[in-house]
Amino acid sequence: MSAHISNVRPKPDQVLVDIADYALKHEIRSAEAYNTARLCLMDTLGCGLEALTYPACTKLMGPVVPGTVVPNGAKVPGTPYQLDPVMAAFNIGCMIRWLDFNDTWLAAEWGHPSDNLGGILATADYLSRNRVAAGKKPLVMHEVLTGMIKAHEIQGVIALENSFNRVGLDHVVLVKVASTAVVTAMLGGSRDEVINAVSNAWIDGQSLRTYRHAPNTGSRKSWAAGDATSRGVRLALMALKGEMGYPSALTAKTWGFYHVLFKGKPFKFQRKYGSYVMENVLFKISFPAEFHGQTAAECAVKLHPQVRDRIGDIKQIVITTHQSALRIIDKKGALDNPADRDHCIQYIVAIGLLKGNLTAADYEDDVAHDPRIDALRAKMVCVEKKSWTRDYLDPNKRSIANAVQVFFKDGGNTENIAVEYPIGHRRRREEGVPLLEAKFRTNLARRFPARQQAAIAGLCRDQQRLEATTVNEFVDLFVI
Repeated sequence: MSAHISNVRPKPDQVLVDIADYALKHEIRSAEAYNTARLCLMDTLGCGLEALTYPACTKLMGPVVPGTVVPNGAKVPGTPYQLDPVMAAFNIGCMIRWLDFNDTWLAAEWGHPSDNLGGILATADYLSRNRVAAGKKPLVMHEVLTGMIKAHEIQGVIALENSFNRVGLDHVVLVKVASTAVVTAMLGGSRDEVINAVSNAWIDGQSLRTYRHAPNTGSRKSWAAGDATSRGVRLALMALKGEMGYPSALTAKTWGFYHVLFKGKPFKFQRKYGSYVMENVLFKISFPAEFHGQTAAECAVKLHPQVRDRIGDIKQIVITTHQSALRIIDKKGALDNPADRDHCIQYIVAIGLLKGNLTAADYEDDVAHDPRIDALRAKMVCVEKKSWTRDYLDPNKRSIANAVQVFFKDGGNTENIAVEYPIGHRRRREEGVPLLEAKFRTNLARRFPARQQAAIAGLCRDQQRLEATTVNEFVDLFVI
């Protein structure tokens, strides 16, 4: 005789409640968080503009049905597209993530919280244009920055203690959850509607990390976040139409997320939601490389003058690193495509040593066919420094350390160049901001004439004026 299973609908899981209450009620008071969100907005859109120079990205963009234009729809920066908010979120999310150059969060789970801008900006623009059409006031960019801070926080705080990669799931699950919560709130959803939407995000089928790892590394890793943030918008719109939720989506025995996908373990939380993640987010300023290899690239570039004329004399290259880098980007053997190469610490170091620089173009086939790259990779050894592994997880340090040292056949060697904190780290913010702004100006110049570049850059430098600008007016500055 089977045991009786209660059909009494439980109260919502506390994790769902906490996310909803934060998304709807929490007031962000941190001036640092808003300033960092402004920098993040600039950098994230700039990364998207650079990606528009790559046909592999642009072929995936636009409406599902070619030629479709949605009246009062969301506009996609740097393009002529005006789309429904779900498809616009995919377009923006795809271009943001394509080159692996937007911000990063590293913890038990890593990810790129600015991926959520796809859903946030598309929804805000869609709402604003429809409000203007109805004679109402549009949203202002302060609300976009608030949404960014909250999406960063939801994604990042969950990531602090909970490793989804350890169970084979991709970090874009957290983009979907964060986008769903913030977008539902932006759309005017009630507490119950936010909970319903977020519950559906958790019980969706989740992306496997197959496309991020050998032997299957591929371009899906460049559009997976766009897919996730757009799904968040879709689930939010459904919740606003009254679609039901599932209160024990995480905790249900046998059928819940914990049991099916997280080895039966509940989530752990290190801190409450606030503005910690945006304040501490990492920017990729100098190099479009997987973030665990950012400091390795910096080390290699510093060593370039010492080795550029002695490449053939190199006997061994030792990369000292931390455990997460070993798990994710320590690769041997053939690298089949750009997505494979930007997730290989040996490739990143080889380019830095050979060229004294590293750009997105260095992952393309014409560069990768240089036989010196694989010859150098074959001479590399990666070793873990356990103190750096501990510092990586220390919330007061959050280092991403690497060191590179080159040994020559004649017995000589370079100094051991070590960098613990990349240029985009909070500890190097003063040093990094001018370079981040320069990166933004470079990316604006890829797409817009001088007058348009100046208008965008001038607005984005002015915190107060940016926050007061309506969303539709802001997005219109990026239209071509």
